[in-house]
Amino acid sequence: MLNMIRLIPRLDIKSSHLIKGVKLEGLRKIGNPNEYARRYYEQGADELLYMDAVASLYGRNNLTEIIKETVKSVFIPITVGGGIRSVADAREILRSGADKVAINTAAVQRPDLINEMAKTFGEQCVVLSVEAIKQADGRWLAFTDNGREHTGLDVVEWVTQAVERGAGEILLTSVDHEGGRKGYDLDLVRAVTSAVNVPVIASGGMGEAMHGVDAVKAGADAIAMADILHYDRDAVGGIRQVCLDNGLEVRPPQAILEAAS
Repeated sequence: MLNMIRLIPRLDIKSSHLIKGVKLEGLRKIGNPNEYARRYYEQGADELLYMDAVASLYGRNNLTEIIKETVKSVFIPITVGGGIRSVADAREILRSGADKVAINTAAVQRPDLINEMAKTFGEQCVVLSVEAIKQADGRWLAFTDNGREHTGLDVVEWVTQAVERGAGEILLTSVDHEGGRKGYDLDLVRAVTSAVNVPVIASGGMGEAMHGVDAVKAGADAIAMADILHYDRDAVGGIRQVCLDNGLEVRPPQAILEAAS
């Protein structure tokens, strides 16, 4: 685990709207993603995660203009995922202002894409996005298309292969827990963090700040948050303070440092 824990608001986007659902389904419009991104930046977020929730419908990522607008007033790393199927797609997203690119479906369909992206942009730029669903036998299988498409891949085996190919980070989403507000799938976090030596972002299920603490203690290097922030049940600063109160090391918030300088 890295020394400094990262707090990462997750913004799932449909068209030009920030949306939220449960188990990646039943998506509801929340508001303007740029306004929420700016709010979370000012609250002290360490990074932002943008995911195109309907990229599979279009076969490409449609967040370029949103990212271009975001980086005008937000100065923290941004990861963008959804519908990125080639090195050219990734290059376009990076040129729009993103710092890292998350891939899922395209990596499953053609694992060599991980190698190609790592060679072209560097491993630190390549994030493997995993949508995990627990099976009756206790294993987790990887899915795509918001948890609808079965890949047949064992999650632990898949992330291990991806890291060997050059993935520099894992975005680990529990579809079972996503939107449920009952906490992250800690067994899943332990299984994946025990198998790889790259940072793992826990995603899916944060209902209160202590859930983030639990995920970090299970091995996560960062926690992705959506529902808890979008519906104002807590703020990044409050979650950061709970982490500090429980002995976790968190990064100094960049926006707050800039305001004080």
